[in-house]
Amino acid sequence: MNLPSICFSGFPKEGLNFLDNIIINNSKEWLDEHKDEYEKYILSPNKAYVEEMGEHLQILVPTIHAIPKINKSLFRIYRDARFHRLDPIKERIGIIFWQGATHRMQSSSFYMHYDPFEIFVATGIRNFKAPLLGTYRDYIKNDAKREALHNILEELKNKGYSIPEPQYKRYPLGLDKEDRYAYLYLYGAMYAYTTFPPDETFHSESIIDRNFKIYEDMLDLQQWIYELTCVEELPKHRTEKSDF
Repeated sequence: MNLPSICFSGFPKEGLNFLDNIIINNSKEWLDEHKDEYEKYILSPNKAYVEEMGEHLQILVPTIHAIPKINKSLFRIYRDARFHRLDPIKERIGIIFWQGATHRMQSSSFYMHYDPFEIFVATGIRNFKAPLLGTYRDYIKNDAKREALHNILEELKNKGYSIPEPQYKRYPLGLDKEDRYAYLYLYGAMYAYTTFPPDETFHSESIIDRNFKIYEDMLDLQQWIYELTCVEELPKHRTEKSDF
């Protein structure tokens, strides 16, 4: 689906109206009938946003991936039909910019999603799959890495950003639970986020400046997680080379 490049001027209010209508009319047939609206009010401005924000983020992270295509920086509008037969269409729109060679969802990233009720802006990784979870737990055995992550999270909380609750209740075996930073082992993801309602800034080009400021504030976390994912990639590359 090749749409002409446009200048980003904000996310149109019609896009949120379109998502409102999906809530009421969640079917492939309805989306097929309103394909032109999807392309005009969702896909086209999202691509423009990726291009514009990508240029800004390259100031912070020159190697950031900002690719205005579906299954790259843009997420599919369809859910997995195997599990969503009654609601096959997503009611929120996700956009991601990632750093690294691994899959975008297991890479350190700058993220946003929006729906008619909330804008969610985050940095990090929202779910560690098994290999990365193990790498994370090994990585924070290093006292300096563990303390650095704690300090980054505290600084972000002091700035008003939110951190998710730990996903686990039990500590890994052999861990010193009395360690000041032991709580970090209970996380199955690592990210910081903020939310705000759709407002006039969201509907204007000023959303670029607002989100960039958020990402700039969260850069230390993004880089800490990027270094983690680089460690996770090393054994994978060795295995791929030997199996080739």
